[in-house]
Amino acid sequence: MQRFILFFLLAFVPCSLFLEGEPLDGVAEGNSSGTFAGITACAELYRSMGLEGMVNWRAFRQAVVGYDKIENRKRDILTLIDFSRPSTEERLYVFDMKQRKMLFSSVVSHGKNSGENYATSFSNEYGSYKSSLGFYLTESTYQGKNGYSLVLNGLEKGINDRARERAIVMHGAAYADPSAVGKGGRLGRSFGCPAVPQKLSRPIIDTIKGGSVIYIYAETPDYLVHSSVLKDASLLL
Repeated sequence: MQRFILFFLLAFVPCSLFLEGEPLDGVAEGNSSGTFAGITACAELYRSMGLEGMVNWRAFRQAVVGYDKIENRKRDILTLIDFSRPSTEERLYVFDMKQRKMLFSSVVSHGKNSGENYATSFSNEYGSYKSSLGFYLTESTYQGKNGYSLVLNGLEKGINDRARERAIVMHGAAYADPSAVGKGGRLGRSFGCPAVPQKLSRPIIDTIKGGSVIYIYAETPDYLVHSSVLKDASLLL
C-alpha cells in the first residue's frame, strides 16, 4: 500500500498541477531557497531556458529534483537523457544550471537489448547489453577502444550501481550519428552505453566530466518506486 501511495504521488501529483506536460502560467516565480526542486522554481527555470515544446517537462522535473539532492556533485551541469523519445530524435540535453541555459541537444544511442527505436527495457546486470536508468555522477576521461570516453558512476543500488563493472561509459560512435539511421528506422545501438555522435563526443564529454549529474529517464513507474534519489515524494509536491 505504501508503495502504491508513493508511486501515485511521484507519478500523478506533478501532472495534476501542469497542463499537457508543461507548467501552467501561474507558477513562474522563483523562490529564495537557492535550489530548483520546488515546483515554482523548477517551472521558472524550465521557462527561462526556453524548453517548452522541446524538453519533456516530467523528465526535466525529475532530473532537477535529483540534481538538487545529490550533494557531492562538483559541477553546475545537468545532463538529461530522455528515453521516452525515439532514437531518431534529439533526446540528450546538457544544461548549465548556473547560467540557466541549454548547452547541447543531441541524439544518443541506447543498449541493443533495450529496444529498437524506443528503449523500453532496462537492466543493471552484466552482459544484459541494456541501458540503465537513474542518476549518475560523471568521473574522469580516458582513451579507450571507443576513443575519448567518460567514466560514469551509477548512484542507485540495484538500478545502475554496476555501471563501472559493466563498463558503461559515454563515448562517441559512428553508429550514433543521425546519418547512420538506415532501413530499420533507428539509430545504431550500443552494449548499454549512452553513445553520442563522434563530432559531439569530445565537446559534450569535456563539458560534463568531473562530477556533474546525469539523469537517464524513461516512462517506467517501477523506477520511481525503487529509486533511492527520488524516493521522497514531498520533493515533487
